Amino acid sequence: MKNRGFEQFFRELDKRPVLAVMLSVLWLAVFGGIGFFLNLGSVGLVDETEPLFAEASRQMLVRGDWITPFFNNQTRFDKPALIYWCQAIAYSILGVNEWAVRLPSAIAAMVVVGLSFYVLQWYQLQRDNLTGISSPTKRWVTAAFCGAVICFTPEMIIWGRTGVSDMLLTGCIASGLFCFFLGYATSPEENRKKTNWYMFFYIFVAGAILTKGPVGIVLPGLIIAAFLLYVGKLREVMGEMHLILGTLTILVLAAPWYILVTWRNGWSFINSFFLYHNVERFTSVVNRHSAPWYFYFLVVLLLFAPYSVYLPIAIARLKFWRRSWWSSQTRSHQLPLFAVFWFLGVFGFFTVSITKLPSYVLPLMPAAAILIALLWAELLPNSSDAPNYFWLRVSGWVNVAFIITLGVVLFYVPQMLGSDPALPNFGEALQKSNLTTIGGVIWLVCGLILAFFVIRRQWVTILGVNLAAFSLFLLIVITPALFLLDEQRQLPLRQLSAIALQNKQPQDELVMVGFKKPSVVFYTGRSVNYIRTTPGGKDYINSKTTNQLASLLLITQSPKIPQMGLQPKDYTSLGKSGVYELVRLGKKQ
Repeated sequence: MKNRGFEQFFRELDKRPVLAVMLSVLWLAVFGGIGFFLNLGSVGLVDETEPLFAEASRQMLVRGDWITPFFNNQTRFDKPALIYWCQAIAYSILGVNEWAVRLPSAIAAMVVVGLSFYVLQWYQLQRDNLTGISSPTKRWVTAAFCGAVICFTPEMIIWGRTGVSDMLLTGCIASGLFCFFLGYATSPEENRKKTNWYMFFYIFVAGAILTKGPVGIVLPGLIIAAFLLYVGKLREVMGEMHLILGTLTILVLAAPWYILVTWRNGWSFINSFFLYHNVERFTSVVNRHSAPWYFYFLVVLLLFAPYSVYLPIAIARLKFWRRSWWSSQTRSHQLPLFAVFWFLGVFGFFTVSITKLPSYVLPLMPAAAILIALLWAELLPNSSDAPNYFWLRVSGWVNVAFIITLGVVLFYVPQMLGSDPALPNFGEALQKSNLTTIGGVIWLVCGLILAFFVIRRQWVTILGVNLAAFSLFLLIVITPALFLLDEQRQLPLRQLSAIALQNKQPQDELVMVGFKKPSVVFYTGRSVNYIRTTPGGKDYINSKTTNQLASLLLITQSPKIPQMGLQPKDYTSLGKSGVYELVRLGKKQ
């Protein structure tokens, strides 16, 4: 009766397209709002990377220079200009604040969610049309599952709420790949629509190139080429993609900035961006970001959790090694195979790369969500292609074990935290908050509920339980923990930045000794002289204070002040916050 009720509801929904669109938007807005927008600007910028982007974007507005990015009065060629443009535009609309810094990432994440929903719904509709059997429940639920999984994936949430370029790159690459597949799978009779999808693909590739450089075209190009070679359609599709027009589109959109920034900065840009941040990152270890070959197995396991335990069966059930069978399928039915190539293409590309970071595999998360949603679609009632239930039961029990282990570990997190001079009281504060205990209870209860449904073999309910537990964990534990972390780690620097801004005289130099926290540049709006070591700070201060007219504002950790040979009579303390202290040296005001 319940299944018939659902089927009737979705059949009625098919007859009322306006209501269908409204409910779809509402579904995605709720999940996306919780995952990406709730409290987006309520915590300060997180050192060390996020403020680099935020300040470089602010400098574009201050300088009126939309070509050359600057940070702390030095050029910043780590990334191309698109992320800076997006943040600067957000500043001009919303003001210079944390919400504006992160808004481009959140919007990019929502674009991925929206397109994934559309593509999954379209794919199921094509299957219905081919079989002549209408399955509205499967069509809508599959798309809804996919959107929800993307919104409630740890990796997507982390980078969708962080003001750096990674989510914008993922948005461009994922959107481009979605558009390519829609163009590829659209029937030749709809030639105009087919061409439009391909052109959108080229536009998104141009955006990816403007977001992170050559990888923006290399990665989707490798995925598409490998897929087309596998199904034996490379030459056929190359002929229909309007490659010349597409190449011109990419050049018109992406090339002008590269030409202008090279013209202005010459070899400095070429060496820093192309050679160091692209070639060297791929071929050697940069910034000590090395990791073993299995690194991304762990990243996907943890940052696509709790759904990651089902990825092996989601991929294996497709039998992607049956090349002749897949090649004989209609193009629209090849979405699962395309998702496999997407997932493995990103995974393999960055596994080969020598420099490794968790964010590098962010572009595979939409493909992983598609694979999980398609797996669950076959578990719905009346599905004709059910997976192997033995391996599904194995995956279900692995899911239970993973969740229970996570719950147990959370009880001991405060004791497991190592000592950090910048966060001396965080472990104690976290323990007093009982957040990890609450989190442990949430996941232990989730594990017990999952075990019940695995025993009952109610597979569809299992994904819902995982999503519900994750949403509770995000709202009740993660969000308050972020506020607590911000209070301990970033708030002291913001408070001292505000004091420095109030007390800074035109001739004052702002110096930070012993660490580099770029957020101070953003929150003071002034350049900062960063000196890494305490002995280096001592030598610099001695050289400056011999000049009677020199005046320094120094931010450092309080214990480092006497280590630099400074006595209380040598400085005036302007403020203390957390482990940091702001003092004035030199000329008295």
